[in-house]
Amino acid sequence: MALINYAAREINCKIVYYGPGLSGKTTNIKYIYEKLTPSIKGKLVSLATEQERTLFFDFLPVDLGTIRGFRTRFHLYTTPGQVFYNASRRLILKGVDGIVFVADSQKDRMEENIESLENMQENLSFYGMKLTEIPFVMQYNKRDLPNIATVEELQEALNPWKVTHFESIATQGKGVFETLKEISLKVLKHLSQRAPT
Repeated sequence: MALINYAAREINCKIVYYGPGLSGKTTNIKYIYEKLTPSIKGKLVSLATEQERTLFFDFLPVDLGTIRGFRTRFHLYTTPGQVFYNASRRLILKGVDGIVFVADSQKDRMEENIESLENMQENLSFYGMKLTEIPFVMQYNKRDLPNIATVEELQEALNPWKVTHFESIATQGKGVFETLKEISLKVLKHLSQRAPT
């Protein structure tokens, strides 16, 4: 749920990049961070333990406008990829305003994609949320690798909701900002329906 700072006239939104381990969530976040103008972004923070890592930073896009006079600041988070870090994954989803599911396009990773997607839905339900009720996009990453599933196969296995999807090669930045722009616009549209007047 977006946090509203009336003094600063800012709405703070949380976007979470979710997906299996090594699917490209961190690569997305780091690419975005490197390309953003320094004046509109906060510090990139990495919370790392021996076994897991979570990255986050916030930024204030100047070109997305305001909602009823409030500027919108986005906070981007990654989750640990492995499902056995479920407590961290669940905690990061708390108060989420939008989700990017980053799937690994390699055929031999399909089972992990499905397991991670199911885990995400379970964690959302813990907070009384449904995937169909929040802004959500799919990103099919690693499209440059051999032995990848077709987009049609990925859609059939991972996207029964038919949400907007993007092909990406996050290491090269392909599809990264397109994905971010789409989820940002979906979040803004969702928030504008319940923003303060």
